[in-house]
Amino acid sequence: MVAEAEARGLRIVFLGPPNSGKGTQAALLAEALGVPAISTGEMLRAAVAAGSALGARVKDVMARGELVSDELMAEVVRQRLSQDDVAGGCILDGYPRTVAQARTLEEILGPRGIDHVILVEAPEEVLIARALGRGREDDREEVVRERLRVYRDKTAPLEAYYEDRGLLRRIDGARSIDEVQAAIESVLGVRRVG
Repeated sequence: MVAEAEARGLRIVFLGPPNSGKGTQAALLAEALGVPAISTGEMLRAAVAAGSALGARVKDVMARGELVSDELMAEVVRQRLSQDDVAGGCILDGYPRTVAQARTLEEILGPRGIDHVILVEAPEEVLIARALGRGREDDREEVVRERLRVYRDKTAPLEAYYEDRGLLRRIDGARSIDEVQAAIESVLGVRRVG
């Protein structure tokens, strides 16, 4: 468990290319800090499950196979971050994905904003090998390379945006899960107790 005083109220965004391990690390850190790890997919599914007007709009968009717009995603994020379980902090995985979404997140969170942005990085060949090692049908090399290209195109400006604000923490995601977890805790100044 992490020292409670250190964990209280942290708001952390996780960034990283596909197969970097960011989702795994976000979940591990959330568990250690005792805060919710909130993924974009989780937010969308929760909005639909709630049966609200917002959820119905999300469901319609997803049923058509379309991407959820920035405006609709902002509503989903705003609703999720207003829930009681995030009062003590949270970890966002998959949002924001663009500078425009980062600005929207700042508006939603207010003056304090976020505390840290963890960027889990690994060389492209490592990311491709991980994807191909899973053996999924849609994980062909050309598909994986295209996903990485899209990620670079959309997210590189976001990395610079957060780096300019002194929030970006780069982590070598090519190491073992335990080594990456230790590196993240180290850059956050979090120490394990007990």
